[in-house]
Amino acid sequence: MTEKRFEHRLAGRQSPTLGLIVLQSDETIEADFRRLMPASAEWLTTRVPAAPEVTSETLARMEGHLTGAAGLFPLGVRFGVIGYGCTSGTAQIGALKVCELIRRAARTGAVTEPVSALVAACKAMRIGRLAVLSPYVAEVSEKLREVLADQGIDSPVFGSFDVAEEAAVARIDGPSIIAAAEMLMAGAAVDALFLSCTNLRTLDVVDELERRLARPVLTSNLVLAWHMMQEVGLSPSATAPGRLFARSS
Repeated sequence: MTEKRFEHRLAGRQSPTLGLIVLQSDETIEADFRRLMPASAEWLTTRVPAAPEVTSETLARMEGHLTGAAGLFPLGVRFGVIGYGCTSGTAQIGALKVCELIRRAARTGAVTEPVSALVAACKAMRIGRLAVLSPYVAEVSEKLREVLADQGIDSPVFGSFDVAEEAAVARIDGPSIIAAAEMLMAGAAVDALFLSCTNLRTLDVVDELERRLARPVLTSNLVLAWHMMQEVGLSPSATAPGRLFARSS
């Protein structure tokens, strides 16, 4: 065998900046992140087991798998930030607990998830009252609203597609989301609309809804990607939709 010479990459370039923990059942978030992140961003993903049916009990069960999922990132990598891609799971488990569980197995400068990211985005945009449109059954969504209320964000207007099966969430099409959002926002005294769930296909409707509603539209994947980029000083892709990214460009 003939040995070949090689050189190591320069220190400081060898680790990806971003880590993303994706639900086993999620079909949407990775494609959304490829559209939202700049081409220069380096990021890795791992997956966490998730039940096919979304209930408070199945979401809470993810707590027992988060450290193991974080432990599947390549050994020795230090991240600038790791994001956990589950809005309702974070509300159920708790943001502080999510952070603790991830840090047990992965080295990272910061941890975030859609709930903390949403709170940060609302503060940045001075949003105090949200309409929330969720795909999930009421018991799951109610926990999210309670967590937001604890952070000083009211959600007086709420709507749901009343879906329990995760696989069905990714099949809800854009026109259905637009129609439901317009119905929900009709006469609503709120500052913005939040489309909850990282598996809901929302990116293609954000600009159109902002035009029709004349108010900001936030989504789980928008706020999570925005918050992760804020943590490490990245700018979004030039084609990222929505007022949140327009103010960050």
